[in-house]
Amino acid sequence: MSSFRSLSSIWKNIKEFELRPIEEDACREVRLALVGAMGSGRHTLAAGLRTDPRRPSMHLPSPLIIADLESPEAASRAHLIILVLDATRTDFTTEAALAKKWTNAGKPVIAFWNKADLLEAGSGIPSWDDLEVAGSVAGSALDSQFLLKSFAPLVLRLLPDLSLALGRSFPLFRFPIAHQLINDTCLANAAYAFSTGLAEVVPILDLPLNITDMAVLTKAQAFLVYRLGLLLGFSTRWQDYIAEFGSVIGGGFLWRQLARSLVGLIPVWGILPKVAVAYAGTYVVGHAILQWYLTGRHIDRKQLNALYRQALAHGRANAQRLIKSLPKPRLGRKKKAELPPKSASEPERLAAETLTGNELSTPPKACPDCGKSNAADAVFCQYCGKKLND
Repeated sequence: MSSFRSLSSIWKNIKEFELRPIEEDACREVRLALVGAMGSGRHTLAAGLRTDPRRPSMHLPSPLIIADLESPEAASRAHLIILVLDATRTDFTTEAALAKKWTNAGKPVIAFWNKADLLEAGSGIPSWDDLEVAGSVAGSALDSQFLLKSFAPLVLRLLPDLSLALGRSFPLFRFPIAHQLINDTCLANAAYAFSTGLAEVVPILDLPLNITDMAVLTKAQAFLVYRLGLLLGFSTRWQDYIAEFGSVIGGGFLWRQLARSLVGLIPVWGILPKVAVAYAGTYVVGHAILQWYLTGRHIDRKQLNALYRQALAHGRANAQRLIKSLPKPRLGRKKKAELPPKSASEPERLAAETLTGNELSTPPKACPDCGKSNAADAVFCQYCGKKLND
C-alpha cells in the first residue's frame, strides 16, 4: 500500500517527455508590435511591458517591434499590434487606415489611448468612427497599475495560447498569469478530489483513496511548480526545481498535516473536507513559488501553516460549490405500475365487432336478465343463455 514515503519520489516519477511540451510552450517567440506617431508614448509603453510592477527591479530587454506611422510594415509580422495614440491629439486618419488594413488581414489590433490623464476635465477620448480594433484602453503608459489592471487583461484575452511565453518574455504579465495558473490547478485538483470522494460512496467502483489520491494531487502540484518557474523566468531544467522545492513538493509535508482529518472520516461526510484540502494544498504551493520570486526566500513552515489556513477557507467555498452542482436524486413516491387492460371475452369481442359493423340496420337486443347487448337477430343471450324478447 502507498505511504507518505512514496510521495517523496514524486519528482523521480515525472518523465522528461511530460515536461518537454511545457518548456516548448514557455519558450515560444512572442512578437508584439508598438506602432504610433512620434511622441505618442511607444517607448514608454515598451518599458512598461518589460517591467514587473510587483517587482520593479525586474526589467528585461525583451524584443519588441517598435514602428512609426511612416514605416509600419514590420508590424505585420507581430502576433498582436498595439496602436499607440496620443489622446491629446485630434487627427487620427493615418492610424484609422492602418487599423482597418491590419484588421482586414486578420491581425488583432489594440488601440492604446495614451496620455488620457492629461485631458481636461469633462473632455473624453477623441471619437473615432472608423475604429476597427479588437479592443481599446485609455490611460497612461506611465501608470503601472493601469497597465496591470486594464491593459494586461486585454492582451491576455487576445493571446490566450501564448500566455506562458508572454509572461516569460514580458514581466508585466507575470502576476496575472501566475494567479490564473494557480487558480486553474487548484480547481482541477479540487475537482479530482471531488470525483474520487464521490466514488468512495459508490461501493461498486471500489477505488483506492487517501494516499493514492495525494500522489496524484502532488504530481499536479509539481507540474504547477514547473509552469510557474518557467513563467517567472527561472531555469528550464526541471531538475533544478528539486533542490529548491523538493522538501515541500513531494515530501508530503502538507499532506502530513491533513492526514488526521482524512483518515477515518465517514465517506459521505468526508467529501467536503477532502476537496477543500486538495484546493488549499495546491494554493499554498503556488503562492510559495510567488513568494520565492518576489523575495528570493522560501516561506517557512509557520508561514505555510498561516497561508494554509487562509487557503482552506477558499477551498471550503469551492468544495461547497462543487457539491451543490451534483444532481440530487428525486425521492418522490414511485408511480404504481399500470395494469394491462382487461381483455374482452370472446363473446364480448364478437358482439363489439358485430355492433360496429357497417351492415347493421336494426339496433342490438338487450338481454332482459343480464342487460348485455346482443346481435339484432339473436334468439338467446350469448352471455347468460336467457331467451331474448322479439
